[in-house]
Amino acid sequence: MHATQLAGKHILLGLTGGIACYKSAQLCRLLVRAGATVQVVMTEAACQFITPITMQALSGRPVYLSQWDSRADNNMLHINLSRDADALLLAPCSADFLARLAQGRCDELLSLLCLARPAERVPLLIAPAMNREMWLHPATLRNMQTVQGDGAIVLGVGNGPQACGETGDGRMLEPWQIMHDMTRYFTPQILAGKRVLITAGPTFEAIDPVRGITNRSSGKMGYAIAQAAQQAGAEVTLVSGPVALPTPRGVQRVDVQSARDMLAAAEAAAQHADLFIATAAVADWRPANAAAQKIKKQASATTPQLEFVENPDILATIAATPRARSGQLYCVGFAAESDNLVEYASAKRKRKGIPLLVGNIGPNTFGRDDNELTLFDDQGHKRLPRASKAELARQLLREIVQRLPG
Repeated sequence: MHATQLAGKHILLGLTGGIACYKSAQLCRLLVRAGATVQVVMTEAACQFITPITMQALSGRPVYLSQWDSRADNNMLHINLSRDADALLLAPCSADFLARLAQGRCDELLSLLCLARPAERVPLLIAPAMNREMWLHPATLRNMQTVQGDGAIVLGVGNGPQACGETGDGRMLEPWQIMHDMTRYFTPQILAGKRVLITAGPTFEAIDPVRGITNRSSGKMGYAIAQAAQQAGAEVTLVSGPVALPTPRGVQRVDVQSARDMLAAAEAAAQHADLFIATAAVADWRPANAAAQKIKKQASATTPQLEFVENPDILATIAATPRARSGQLYCVGFAAESDNLVEYASAKRKRKGIPLLVGNIGPNTFGRDDNELTLFDDQGHKRLPRASKAELARQLLREIVQRLPG
């Protein structure tokens, strides 16, 4: 999921004292799986919560604890360790260690590393972890402002139950959230300042209160594009049909059911968007009259007959708006076909009046984590070979950015 950005990166992972050190084990594992090398440095307090042996096993590298470690030929670990790093990540960073950073104290190895790193090319990313009262204390807020002013990147905290039994802000972010933020840091910000609207997933058209018409779309492609756009610097609104997927970090999600619900939400968001990517698999028809009560099966009854009416075309509707026609809103459509992709997708792009359409063979991608795409524009069509949907999302956004006006 994150391999493209983090593969080959050398990450210094610093652990300070806190129960959240248990999350650092999973974070280390995720970084290694993404192709990064991880060098763990721990404070004495961190060793009270997790052992260096655990972190060594997960990172595959020796763990360093002291500036007096004799394994360095020149006894300058604080210099040696930081020079080859691509980033220094503190996870967890305790309130005490945050205060050390704010004061410039460096009386042990990890704080020495923070001060001695080449700041212009080795960023310091901080994932705080502490009790909710400690997080809200004026001293902590003051220290956080100081370290941010000195150039550190504070990733924020989570909200929820804490080890002390209280509930509130101050939890360390979950490993997947830190991975997302790390990936964003290393991602070129090709969509910085852009507002992106994405529709994703299926729609659901009610027959009665418990039954309806839908399709096999999982929403995975649209969600991957939403995540990739956010990591590329965009402000993302995701209008989603019913799917079983978590909301991508940093994305505003609007849940809808029917095609008419999706149209209303998309029209509202499109008024302020720069880019509209319509990945949703919208039902073409809906029952003309949904029953108010569940339609019961009875032995003597005849088979119920359903009458259908056509749903609004969301992409064509938005593509016909003045903002889209003037070039203020760039529209990208998706077409899932079962055969004759080139013929059907080319015709669909012209019919809907959009500059770019992305086609695929639906039965070969529904529910899968990989896909292959074909791009259709005025110049013809171009194939993006099969890859993970996350990787295809990044490739697609690069293609779109090349086509954006200006």
